[in-house]
Amino acid sequence: MKIIIITGASGSGKTILSKKLSKSLNNSIVINTDSYYRDDFIIKVLSKFKYDIYDRIISLKKHEIRKTIASIKNKDINSIFYNYDFKNKKSTQSKNNLISRKNLSYLIIEGIFAHRLDLNYHKTINILCKEKKKICLERRVIRDQIERGRKVEEINTKFLRSWDLFFKNLTKYIKNNNVITINVCDQKLYKNLIIKIKGI
Repeated sequence: MKIIIITGASGSGKTILSKKLSKSLNNSIVINTDSYYRDDFIIKVLSKFKYDIYDRIISLKKHEIRKTIASIKNKDINSIFYNYDFKNKKSTQSKNNLISRKNLSYLIIEGIFAHRLDLNYHKTINILCKEKKKICLERRVIRDQIERGRKVEEINTKFLRSWDLFFKNLTKYIKNNNVITINVCDQKLYKNLIIKIKGI
């Protein structure tokens, strides 16, 4: 099974790319790291004092993501997946029956934390979504108003902090691993990416 990592700043097109890849690649499954946010008492307390806590790795159920990944790699019939309700800040879990996907060929892991899960990134296909900051912000404003019930002023503040934090933690990943950079709107780059993934 090939593991594909898709990371990028907020609004850079990670989810769009993961959905496109899932359709283009047979027998694939997607894990969205945004679905694994913590909702325990400690993180709720920390969020009162640290405004950008949800843009930091501490906000993530890293251990649970790794368990889901291991379960899929081990070809368990049932794997535990999580879902996070951003409006109510509540996490739920569900069992995903993988019996119909016994021969999974691709596991796609996407999100701003996808490159910070302590995986062996020398053995994964690493993709970085890049887009202009202005376009990323425009996408984020639309998404957060609809899906997360946030006001534009709050979205602007959160976006700027998440942007800076993301690139602050990206250097080591870029330096130590082979990373393919893509703009999801570039169809030629996308076609080349599919060819490259299938050829690896």
